[in-house]
Amino acid sequence: MKDKSAAAGLLLGYARVSTDDQDLTNQRAELHAAGCTRIFAEKITGTRRDRPELARVLDHLRPGDVVTVTRLDRLARSTRDLLDIAERIQAVGAGLRSLAEPWADTTTPAGRMVLTVFAGIAEFERSLIIDRTRNGREAAKARGVKFGPRPTLTPAQIEHARELIDRDGRTVKEAAELLAVHRSTLYRALARGEEVTKTEARRRGAFAEDALSEADALAAVDDERQEEGPAFLDGDGPAADLPPPPYRTQSLPQILAALPDDELAS
Repeated sequence: MKDKSAAAGLLLGYARVSTDDQDLTNQRAELHAAGCTRIFAEKITGTRRDRPELARVLDHLRPGDVVTVTRLDRLARSTRDLLDIAERIQAVGAGLRSLAEPWADTTTPAGRMVLTVFAGIAEFERSLIIDRTRNGREAAKARGVKFGPRPTLTPAQIEHARELIDRDGRTVKEAAELLAVHRSTLYRALARGEEVTKTEARRRGAFAEDALSEADALAAVDDERQEEGPAFLDGDGPAADLPPPPYRTQSLPQILAALPDDELAS
């Protein structure tokens, strides 16, 4: 038995086909036969949310009106879309009815119950999708897959920036301008790199070819300092008035460069 409020309103029909080549004649005829006094029709794919005629139907609704369609797939292309539209119709006190699916009639208690069950199923499916997505992301992260936006600079660009700074003597700001990025972006990209540049390795007194990482470079410096004992020791330790040994202030390449040629030859 239908609600009196629904029977007192207008029957508004909605017809839709996906392409211009399809015809709306059959849907119009069925809706007229069902008693629809006004029909809103359009040729547009159901996957689009911005359907002008559907929006007009929903805007014209008054309490007691009933939106009628020949089949539910003319109104919505997914359960979630159908439930969203049904909620908008119900919010103004109107009803929804499908000619091909008699159970989809919100003007009856049975029809409202069916749509309530559909809403629960849709929510259950949504929770399953969220769980599967979360599990998939965790599994991908465990395999080393990285999510998020792609890096602004490629490894080749970062290496080019290192060459501009270390070999050509450019500042980070100048290198960033040449690469068309902000200098903070370049700073972060350089900080993420694990390799120590040759200039940095020489500055720290380690051999650049042996410095695989910053930690290795620092360890090489410490080992070099431990292996070389202090010079000019007397009974009380090194003399206080002696200058610091060169290895305390210079790297090995700098020491060798300062030696005369005859000493190097000997």
